[in-house]
This record gives sequence, C-alpha cells and structure tokens, in this order.
Amino acid sequence: MQNISEIEELIKLISRLPGLGPKSAKRIVLKLINNRDELVKPIANVLATVYKNVNRCNSCGSLKSNSTGCINCDSSKNKYTKICVVEDIADQWSIETSNIFQGYFHILGGTITSVGQRKEDLLINSLVERVNKDNIEEVILATSATVEGQTTAYYVQDSLKNTKVKVTKLAQGLPVGGEIESLDDGTLFSAFKNRSKLNSNTD
Repeated sequence: MQNISEIEELIKLISRLPGLGPKSAKRIVLKLINNRDELVKPIANVLATVYKNVNRCNSCGSLKSNSTGCINCDSSKNKYTKICVVEDIADQWSIETSNIFQGYFHILGGTITSVGQRKEDLLINSLVERVNKDNIEEVILATSATVEGQTTAYYVQDSLKNTKVKVTKLAQGLPVGGEIESLDDGTLFSAFKNRSKLNSNTD
C-alpha cells in the first residue's frame, strides 16, 4: 500500500467510527478519492458547517443549530407536560423515530459509573430546573437496563424528590442489559405503555 501520510491519517480517523475497522475504512477512503468532486468536497463543506454551527444544548443536552436554536426546548408550538430522560442522543433519535412518545427529551450525556463519568458531568441539575420551570407533570426514565443505567435512573429519581413531578420508568419489554438504541419499535412501545411509577413526590 502506498505510504501517503494524508491517506493513512484519514483511514485511521474513519476506522474510529462505530462499526468500522481498518478494512472498511480503506474501502471508504478509496470511494471518496475516486469521487472527489461528488463526495469529498461536499462532505468536507458539510462537516465544516456542522462543526461550526451544531452543538449540544446546555439545558436539555440535545443537538441544536446556531441558526434555529434548540427545537427540543422550544415551547412556542407545543406545551408538553412530559419529559423523557435518556442517556445519549442516539436514544433520543430511536424513540423519536418510533413516534411512541410525544413530549420533551432530556439527554444526560452518559451514565454514572464507578470510573469515568461523574455525576457533575451529567445534565441532572438542568433537568430539575426544567421540571420546575415548565410545569412538567411526569418524568419518564428511559435509561438502559444495565447496572450503570439503573444506577443513573435512581440518582435522577432522588434528585427530583423535592419536586411534585411523577417519576416513572420503562417497564415490560426492556430486557435486562438492553440499551435503548438497539430496541425495535414494538419493544419500545411495550416499555412505554407499561411504564411504572417510582415515587409519589409529595411534600
């Protein structure tokens, strides 16, 4: 293989993407090189635009554009009374695609683990603020059924104990160890429909 540093660096970067290894990255790079005008230039332009204009919302954790603001937080069109709490944006996209849930999303940005992610790094304080500010009636905990996901769910529940909001969690259909992103629509529907109440949160 030709030792071209630019190509080698591009292959290394692409191979770091989910589901791709060195062989797949090489095929993608060759496809890009053979279609410079049709693929490389427009992709480079779009990536530059995304890097400049798209970032996470500090309030809800979803993606927002500098040109449109955060659609998830925008309450000018819909006045929802529910917030669905998920671990990452991929989970939000999966639930949105299924059309099962109508309400706001809150993306924590990870889970509480013994190492790595700290409680302070998650958007839990902003969740409490949103519940109080937007008169939310129910918070649905849609974290994964892993140990880390359940630990995070209980911590979020405890953080909301001084509010009047009803806290529920996904129930039947969510397999132990399962991640939201990998679930099919039928499983998600069952999990939402049969969600159970965690606490009463009375004063």
